[in-house]
Amino acid sequence: MKPVGIIGIILIIVGIVGFAWGGLGWNEKKKDAQLGPIEISHTEGHGISFPPIVSGICLVGGIALVAIGARKS
Repeated sequence: MKPVGIIGIILIIVGIVGFAWGGLGWNEKKKDAQLGPIEISHTEGHGISFPPIVSGICLVGGIALVAIGARKS
């Protein structure tokens, strides 16, 4: 598959994830202190939020790139 088609598929996946979940999120556990067997830690949430318009642009752009990549073959 051509690079244009691969980029198009990646954009389609990003667009679908943006519509389905509103973005990507993950949690990271951080250790604050450790005194012998006692450990103090907290969980910190991170994420990338996608507005619906950006998800739509990614989806339409990905479909267009896949179509262009298939047409050149």
